[in-house]
Amino acid sequence: MTVMIAYGSIEGQTGKIARYVDKLVKAAGFETQLIDTADPMVAAPLDKASHVILAAPVHERRHPKPFEVFVEAQRKDLAAPKTLVLSVSLKAAFEDGQEEAQDYLTEMLMRTDFEPDETLLVAGAVRPEAYGYFETEVVRHVVLRDQQVDPSDGVREFTDWDALKDKVTAFLKE
Repeated sequence: MTVMIAYGSIEGQTGKIARYVDKLVKAAGFETQLIDTADPMVAAPLDKASHVILAAPVHERRHPKPFEVFVEAQRKDLAAPKTLVLSVSLKAAFEDGQEEAQDYLTEMLMRTDFEPDETLLVAGAVRPEAYGYFETEVVRHVVLRDQQVDPSDGVREFTDWDALKDKVTAFLKE
């Protein structure tokens, strides 16, 4: 059986998550097809996929447009395999941000008219080397408001790798 892993990434954390998931899926005995939805030339044949894992980050309250276009364009073909959506955001890292992180995912699913079998909110990372002054201030005063995290302290991952492994492993057994 083949598992398709389609992802969008902006700063690199979701790409890292997708590669991690790819290794987990292979270790579980599946063949994989890893697709970056930012590549408009990539083929995404879903006819051989038993499971599809879709992963994308949230930036400025939205998932990347190429990712959303991919999901919407593939919506009918995504109805056959089991599907899991991983929505990656910093808001998901904090208890008081969970509701907002869920809203981002809900809004994306409404825009794409897609109903996955399962979803998971995944905590992202602070990657200040990818930010300019404006982005750093938005991360500091909007995204991380009231949190004891300073983007100028360097890269900080919040991804719960064990929880991600547990969810993907359970999903593959369905």
